[in-house]
Amino acid sequence: QVQLVESGGGLVQAGGSLRLSCAASGRTFSRDTMGWFRQAPGKEREFVAAIVRISDTSYYADSVKGRFAISRDNAKNTVLLQMNSLKPEDTAVYYCAANIDYCSGYDCHASGNNYDYWGQGTQVTVSS
Repeated sequence: QVQLVESGGGLVQAGGSLRLSCAASGRTFSRDTMGWFRQAPGKEREFVAAIVRISDTSYYADSVKGRFAISRDNAKNTVLLQMNSLKPEDTAVYYCAANIDYCSGYDCHASGNNYDYWGQGTQVTVSS
């Protein structure tokens, strides 16, 4: 059974940092593209970051570029999202996702429809 489990969320003041972790099981995700998405109350889910299979090329939403960094630890089958300089508008439930198919370009990696597996999410709250 394939599972993605996020951790590391919490409450932090604006300007602070958090590191989210996504632990994968049931599949070797080092061969897959991994992404982070978020959904704030009353808003649609939006793309945050992705790290591409094999090449480890990364993509970021403009709203987080320069503040967030995605990485993977293949030995631990884990994907990380380092979030710095957090803002109140970063408050959301953050979801980890895996895309097991070929995908090319920013638009493809930023579309949640292209991801096959999803975690349950972890809450991030940034206070002003």
